[in-house]
Amino acid sequence: MKGRAVIPKAEEPDFAYQSHSYADYLNWDLEERVELIKGRIFKMSPGPNRLHQKVSGHLFNAFFNYLKNKPCEIYAAPFDVRLPGHSKKNEAIYTVVQPDIYVICDPVKLDNAGCVGAPDLIVEILSPGNNRKELANKYEVYEESGVKEYWIIHPIEQTILIYSLIEGKYHPSRLFASGDLVESNVIKGFQLNLESFFKAME
Repeated sequence: MKGRAVIPKAEEPDFAYQSHSYADYLNWDLEERVELIKGRIFKMSPGPNRLHQKVSGHLFNAFFNYLKNKPCEIYAAPFDVRLPGHSKKNEAIYTVVQPDIYVICDPVKLDNAGCVGAPDLIVEILSPGNNRKELANKYEVYEESGVKEYWIIHPIEQTILIYSLIEGKYHPSRLFASGDLVESNVIKGFQLNLESFFKAME
């Protein structure tokens, strides 16, 4: 019929191919969520369990309440974080992640599609099956892209490990556990009492 637009069919990604870009990512029609890390596709874990969601919700609220009337903003997954290399063009971005929680203090990095550039602080909450990805693959891209502070929370063990970026390299904190008072070097003044925080998870 004359004048009818042809709608292209959504692409199916090649999971064996390791050079996918954000431009490719935008064309996929997938029921499950995926992330791109240096062009390689990683399937995200099945829907977070109840404990994961409780930890995420309580921590998000703690940051959100503290950041009221402050310039930094907090977001939670699912919300794409694009970590560009030499260019911010879609076809030149090969890492797109969805951290559980992240804080951005530079509004220039935010657009309707999410965030382009390194957040100031990222929190990943470990779930069964995703530990290796968080501890290895994401550690590397977060360090390289300049994420100033990277929190890893283990809900079952009730611990928090914080990596701080110093002169381009991550330096780990000691392992924080119930009874500790955790402070952020990036979000000045923010404190988290782990005894009361994890008690709320019970």
